[in-house]
Amino acid sequence: MPRTTSLPDGGAFAPAWHGSSRPAQLLILTQRSVKAHLRHRRTLVLALLQPVFMLLLLSQVFGSIVDLGHLPDGVSYLDYLLPALLVTTGIGPAIASGIGLVRDMDNGVVARLRTLPIHASLLLFARSFADLLRTTAQLAILLVVAVVFMDADPAGGAMGLLAALLLTCVVVWALTWIFLALAAWLRSAEAMQSAAYLVTFPLMFASSAFVPVGRMPGWLQVMATLNPLSYAMDAARALCLDQPLGAQVWSALGASALVALLGSSAAVWAFRRPPV
Repeated sequence: MPRTTSLPDGGAFAPAWHGSSRPAQLLILTQRSVKAHLRHRRTLVLALLQPVFMLLLLSQVFGSIVDLGHLPDGVSYLDYLLPALLVTTGIGPAIASGIGLVRDMDNGVVARLRTLPIHASLLLFARSFADLLRTTAQLAILLVVAVVFMDADPAGGAMGLLAALLLTCVVVWALTWIFLALAAWLRSAEAMQSAAYLVTFPLMFASSAFVPVGRMPGWLQVMATLNPLSYAMDAARALCLDQPLGAQVWSALGASALVALLGSSAAVWAFRRPPV
């Protein structure tokens, strides 16, 4: 039953409004974040094309020097690279999500929204879902360009690519919470960008993204084994290349769930802190 308040004349009662339901709030806030992306059309177009340039550059640079004998039999370097690039592409939007949160906190958007009867944590979840939609569009364009224009032909076919895409979306959503937590804690765009570089390079290069882990130095193999993105890349690669899955998909999902749980808890806690 809704709470009631007395009218000024004291003779009647009216229901007091305490805000809409959490699902409705989440939907409205997510739509707001999506519309904010669409308003910056030039930035959106550049963001959608960025993975394509990365694919062209990395496939040519590393593809020209890698020893195909170290790759699975019959697999080109483009097919080997594509699943990993799906995962690493999500790092950029995850960083942008954190920087966008800092800007909203600086320009007063968050302060204005907090004056409304909404749950503060839903601001973070809405941003994560809106950014996930943008990332999904980036990944879809990347796959279309790789298959149609670059003749990528992974053994897993269309179903393998689709499964890898869905898995990557889960991984990227979990990864976004790391940068949202950093943003809510640092509350500075400059500090956020510096911290993002410190996190990005180990995640991207100390992994199985560009070369097999077995070809790395011993200390780097340890880092790659502990890197949660390595599980995602191995699972996406197995799906795309039609290799035995084993527990790779479940390992990737489990690691993503752990990262999302810890990251979202830290982000909500830091976001609720009073401004300093």
